[in-house]
Amino acid sequence: MTLREVLHAHIPTLTLASTIRDAIDKMDIYQFPALVLVNEDMGVEGVLTEGDICRAVSQHGSLLRMAEEPASGFATRYPTTSHPDTEVSDALHQMLSSGITILPVVEDNRLIGMVYRVDLMQAMLLDQID
Repeated sequence: MTLREVLHAHIPTLTLASTIRDAIDKMDIYQFPALVLVNEDMGVEGVLTEGDICRAVSQHGSLLRMAEEPASGFATRYPTTSHPDTEVSDALHQMLSSGITILPVVEDNRLIGMVYRVDLMQAMLLDQID
């Protein structure tokens, strides 16, 4: 089974102009704990997680003061990505060994979706049943 078969294809994204407020609003509305920052060509520029925001609030002391700051300033820039034809087990190993929770899936330098570790674990367990 490959990432193409399990990825979230219809995902909210952030642009480089998005603010922390934009990120929190999208995380809340879409119930995604992480978002991918993309450029105008849908190229991956970064990943922003709920944990990234929480760490920033702890360091800066006030979410309200950070609300209008660019989300890109708190994101992991140029994150690890994977191709949609990558095997689920290989992608999970990559995520576990890198300590990442979200993996943007990129084809022809364009974001086509993303997966979380739990997506890959579930896929592997379901694949064993079939």
